[in-house]
Amino acid sequence: MKNFMMKFNAKAFIFVVLSCTMMLGAALPTRAQELSPDHLNLARKYVDLTDNAQIYARALIQTGINSMRTILSQNPEITQEVGDAIGEVIKFYSDKKDELFDQFARIYALRFTEAELREITAFYETDAGRKLAQVNQSINEDLSSAMQIFQVNLNTEFFAKVRAELRDKGIEL
Repeated sequence: MKNFMMKFNAKAFIFVVLSCTMMLGAALPTRAQELSPDHLNLARKYVDLTDNAQIYARALIQTGINSMRTILSQNPEITQEVGDAIGEVIKFYSDKKDELFDQFARIYALRFTEAELREITAFYETDAGRKLAQVNQSINEDLSSAMQIFQVNLNTEFFAKVRAELRDKGIEL
C-alpha cells in the first residue's frame, strides 16, 4: 500500500475525494440536511481520532513535489523561486483540511447512527483503539502486499487448472 500511496498522484486523490463528496452532497441534499450537529460532530470526532496517516498533509506534500518536478524539469534555474511558491501554496491549503474532513464526517454520519458513532469513537479512545488507528496504515500495506502475492499466485494456478480442465476434455492450448 505504501508504494501505491507514494505513486498515487495526490492531486488526483484530492480531486477524486472532493468530487465524490460534492456528488454525494448533490445527490443526497435532503438526507444530508437531516443530520444533526451532534451526529456530524461524532462523525468528525471519529475522523480526527483515526487520522494517524495524516492523509491531508501527505497529499499536500506529494502535490507540492509533483508540481516542483513538473516545473523544474523545464525550468531548473528557478529552483528557489519554485520552492518558495510551493511553500506559500502549501500554507494556503493547510487551512483547508477541515473542509475535507467535514465532508469525510458527513459520509460517516450518513452510514452510521449517532449511537453507532458513539460506540465507535469510544473504542478509538481506548488503548486498543488508539493502537489500531496508529497501525492501521501499515496493516493495510501488509494486507495489500499479501493480496498482491495471492493474486499473482491465483492467476497462475487458476489458468493452469483451466488448461487442465480443457485438456481433460481433449482441448489442447
